Amino acid sequence: MEKTLSDINANDIVETVPSGLITLDKNLNITSANRAFYQTFRTSPAETVGCHIYELGSRQWDIPALRSLLESVIPHRTTVEGFEVEHDFPSIGRRTMLVNARKIFRQGGADGVILLAIEDVSEERSATQDSERNRLLTQSIVDTIRDPLVVLENDMTIVTASAAFLTMFGITKAELQGRPFSQLGQHQWDVPMLRRLMDKVLPDNKTIEDFEIEDDFPGLGRRVFNLNARKVTRPGNHSERILLVFEDITDRKQRERDIQMLTNEVSHRIKNNLQLIVGLIAFEAQSPGGPSVHGYKAMQARIGAIAQLYDLISHSTDGKTITVDAYLAKMAEAMTATLIGKDSGIVIEVDSEPLEIDADRAIPFGLLVNELATNAVKHAFPEGKGHLKLSVHTVAGHIELVVADDGIGITNRSVAKIPEKRGSDYVAIFVRQLGGTLDMAEPEAPGTRVRIRLPYLVTPPADTERAAA
Repeated sequence: MEKTLSDINANDIVETVPSGLITLDKNLNITSANRAFYQTFRTSPAETVGCHIYELGSRQWDIPALRSLLESVIPHRTTVEGFEVEHDFPSIGRRTMLVNARKIFRQGGADGVILLAIEDVSEERSATQDSERNRLLTQSIVDTIRDPLVVLENDMTIVTASAAFLTMFGITKAELQGRPFSQLGQHQWDVPMLRRLMDKVLPDNKTIEDFEIEDDFPGLGRRVFNLNARKVTRPGNHSERILLVFEDITDRKQRERDIQMLTNEVSHRIKNNLQLIVGLIAFEAQSPGGPSVHGYKAMQARIGAIAQLYDLISHSTDGKTITVDAYLAKMAEAMTATLIGKDSGIVIEVDSEPLEIDADRAIPFGLLVNELATNAVKHAFPEGKGHLKLSVHTVAGHIELVVADDGIGITNRSVAKIPEKRGSDYVAIFVRQLGGTLDMAEPEAPGTRVRIRLPYLVTPPADTERAAA
């Protein structure tokens, strides 16, 4: 036969409950207690049953808060729930107890009994207090950080923010807690690239460093921020959050732009002055019977090569580097106009990788190419027709510059004297200045082929690393 709830022994229920249970008579004497009570408070039935509640265990239950509950509350209420008592118990130390009380009237009895359920919540309260202390400590650390900082949940909602963040953007914690990060302000942070980056932080455990964002912010105007983000794991519950730090680089960015603008302006003026000098030399070279016309033209080409460099610098993004292919193209154009002439049958071709070269090395590099090309134009094509090719490529960790022509070639000449015989000592000087080596390669067809290998450091290391990243 199936048992009903009334068939179950009440004592079995009492003994099964994990909380300590005691019953008191109208005089507050203990009439019974369950096993959990004895285990929690390290006492025995002989020391407990029949004892007044305040006399129990060296009067450890004589607590003002408990007196108020039993003597004032219970007579007027039938139940009390969640009454918290914190006390130093001689047998178990300082504990926090959660007391639930109920007045039970037995059938035929007028006075009834008081049933007390006592749950030890000390560990829970201690954990809550530790969590709160950690929260306050974390918030203090966050508020100490000079740069604005926000803490985000996995779904990109805001947990908290530093005082610097609140001050900078003119908002309160109440306005941002629980809000999606992308909805802050006028949705300035709802940037597709930023969302894609943030999506990688949690699953891939990556960090974001120096992600630049520029926008108009209410109350701040046009600002530029560097964003840095990383994932952190909270100990204990293993939950993950994202720390996002904002670095205001507006002033620094403006200084960089001012310097860049100034650099470009200075480079432009230098280029114009050099072009003026080139023009004066060209005018002198046109004088009939003028002294050393070939010398004028050579000097004109050299200065023109430097002018082309400053022209590229004035149009570059950082004013520090130029690309070799663009540099050679401009040099070829300038040499065609000044040295060869547009009606000449000599064609200059450029075949180069878009390698970057810093401005300091670009001058000897450009002058080296100019000398080799000028020598080829002057010596290789006596009939005024031919093809000259300027090539720059990376080979086995080096930069290889090749100047090749299909002219008359070199015969009965010592390789050791090539620099002197084909354009003075300038070639050797520039090769040495760049830390390279020169050799004469066998041409694939009639003509001359000069090959120069330069160290890869002719390309700035910082730029190489950035390109690789």
